[in-house]
Amino acid sequence: MDKNVLDRIEIIQGDITRLEVDAIVNAANNRLLGGGGVDGAIHRAAGPELLAECRELGGCPTGEARITKGYRLPARHVIHTVGPVYQGRPEDARLLAGCYTSSLSLAAERQLATIAFPAISCGVYGYPLADACKIAIDTTLAFLGEHPEIQRIFFVLFSDSDRQTYSAYRQRLA
Repeated sequence: MDKNVLDRIEIIQGDITRLEVDAIVNAANNRLLGGGGVDGAIHRAAGPELLAECRELGGCPTGEARITKGYRLPARHVIHTVGPVYQGRPEDARLLAGCYTSSLSLAAERQLATIAFPAISCGVYGYPLADACKIAIDTTLAFLGEHPEIQRIFFVLFSDSDRQTYSAYRQRLA
């Protein structure tokens, strides 16, 4: 593993809605109209303008991403991605990897240098954290290797045990 690429990934515990980055990633539903968990927290923190812009987008297929302004968030943009509801199929991993690739592609197109991700699909969508962590970090590292313009990726985990899972996997790659 290229240490320079790995050094561009940071694992933290905290509230993604408080980060001052170019973009935070929202683990959204297909309609993009808010919901529970991270999605609801981002919509509440951004204010009603976010919902209005999301309505104009007309939804988002699973495994893809859409971008909006950040409105009242410290982040300039919100990248909304729809993770798979975990069913134990090989397609689940492909769709989850697509969430990261699509989100990072939008960031690269917009020349965004700092992006923060939650643990996509790991809440009510039921994706096993350790499996999702491996997909998230491996997919991100592969993308960063081809995109030096993205300077820093934050994986923002809600609980200390989730942060430890991500940190342990990142450490194994070092």
